[in-house]
Amino acid sequence: MVRKALKLASWTSVALAASGIYLYSNKYLDPNDFGAVRVGRAVATTAVISYDYLTSLKSVPYGSEEYLQLRSKIHDLFQSFDDTPLGTASLAQVHKAVLHDGRTVAVKVQHPKVRAQSSKDILLMEVLVLAVKQLFPEFEFMWLVDEAKKNLPLELDFLKEGRNAEKVSQMLKHFDFLKVPRIHWDLSTERVLLMEFVDGGQVNDRDYMERNKIDVNEISRHLGKIYSEMIFVNGFVHCDPHPGNVLVRKQPGTGKAEIVLLDHGLYQVLTEEFRLNYCHLWQSLIWTDMKRVKEYSQRLGAGDLYPLFACMLTARSWDSVNRGISQAPVTATEDLEIRNNAGNYLPQISQLLNHVPRQMLLILKTNDLLRGIEAALGTRASASSFLNMSRCCVRALAEHKKKNTCSFFRRTQISFSEAFNLWQINLHELILCVKGLKLADRVLALLCWLFPAAL
Repeated sequence: MVRKALKLASWTSVALAASGIYLYSNKYLDPNDFGAVRVGRAVATTAVISYDYLTSLKSVPYGSEEYLQLRSKIHDLFQSFDDTPLGTASLAQVHKAVLHDGRTVAVKVQHPKVRAQSSKDILLMEVLVLAVKQLFPEFEFMWLVDEAKKNLPLELDFLKEGRNAEKVSQMLKHFDFLKVPRIHWDLSTERVLLMEFVDGGQVNDRDYMERNKIDVNEISRHLGKIYSEMIFVNGFVHCDPHPGNVLVRKQPGTGKAEIVLLDHGLYQVLTEEFRLNYCHLWQSLIWTDMKRVKEYSQRLGAGDLYPLFACMLTARSWDSVNRGISQAPVTATEDLEIRNNAGNYLPQISQLLNHVPRQMLLILKTNDLLRGIEAALGTRASASSFLNMSRCCVRALAEHKKKNTCSFFRRTQISFSEAFNLWQINLHELILCVKGLKLADRVLALLCWLFPAAL
């Protein structure tokens, strides 16, 4: 009896570990949830954070390496410094402060000892994954450990985060609805990042948008444009768009809606081959070319699991993928079907994630987070958002072709083809808009006939 109880307890522990790893693969847990970083974060006090800020500043190369070693107190650096953090994440927390010249800044400070503790977390994760692999060979999660080993050191370097912020700001400067806070390099280090303070509401806060008369659908469209441009055109992708990192506000002066993108520590750089295959795949999904869906899914490592891969990318059922993901919105029945099937296909999902290019893993995470925002706003991907994606794919593929030809005639031909394809997309969007208006007019006419007194 005791032996059976011990065996049951052992298997229960393994099952919980496997569940935890699966939840992480679906972006519900963070690597830091597995170990001492979480405990250390919970007990860290503002005083310790402040001290860590001051000691970190000693390495700032401002004039000379020893310059800031003379700094010993916070008030030497700031006119004011809010002890209560604006927010706390797995690696750092952010304080609001005012410099002596009157500029308001956000001060991102890395948690004490997070570098040392993170290696222990990764080791613990690796042990758990290996244990699950021994007991359940069909579950393949070693990719999880590999990604944590690769990405965590990048997120711990705040100077790299600052460079990422400047790069994406320059890359997307043509979007007047995007704001990336400026970095104050003179007071930033690997563990402390000073940036322009920008206020706003979280992107999933519908009440905030309604109070400030911000159009929810406009924000959703803008967010889709930003990420389509990053993924398909530039291949440089901000991979942590959870609501705390994406703010919305009215632009000072103009009053236009603006998206503020924060936390630039985790980016994925896509190879040209991957980016172009991904462009072709999404074009095929949007225009329901199932032969090419299979071809480009397999090029991206999906093999015979390409139907599952297409469903994971679109968050739609295989039936909806075959009918056309832009033809009809997601229904509650379809959502329930997807959730039920996710559990049934867990071994195949783990196998697929182990075989696709590593670049795909963060893209899948990004897609999931963006869908979570859409779900919160009630703006699940519409035909318009898919058409915006298609425009980016057309531009990216045309640019690639033009870059790889020296013939003026061929470049001109490609440009005309690009313009024609974009015109087709615009025409298709116009037709959908007209159909929507006609439907709205019919509904209004019906209401007028049914309730003439009320209308």
